[in-house]
Amino acid sequence: MKTNIADFKIIGISTRTTNENGESAKVLGELWGTFYSERISAKIPNKDSDEIYAMYTDYESDYTGKYTAIIGHKVKSLQVVPDGLIGREFKGGKYTKLVAKGEMPEAIVNLWEKVWEEDQKLMRRYTVDFEIYGAKSQNGTESEVEVFLATE
Repeated sequence: MKTNIADFKIIGISTRTTNENGESAKVLGELWGTFYSERISAKIPNKDSDEIYAMYTDYESDYTGKYTAIIGHKVKSLQVVPDGLIGREFKGGKYTKLVAKGEMPEAIVNLWEKVWEEDQKLMRRYTVDFEIYGAKSQNGTESEVEVFLATE
């Protein structure tokens, strides 16, 4: 489903990775581990909601190249970014909304594999893509995570 997203701001933690040789699975798993073990959520000021955003941006090329991953929260302001965290502003635009359904993280991994298979058809812009982990994301086999792909 196509949707328009307004500009927004994020504060969180980040890393640089690639999907080659399964690197992203390990690196992103570690980033999520850090997010929870260091209670990053509690350190983020001016949160817009409790939803957790997983962002993918600064693409070197397409899904086969390096990119930056950010895990954090949408915020009202970037005036205060705590030490050790990053703040970024993202331009809105046209997005394709997908929903990963089922046990996490398997359901989200499966959805991304399908996205990569259909990369050409989706006409992705490779500006910023993101996942939103809301109230329905922790429901075991009934979990749902919204995924937004920047598209033309």
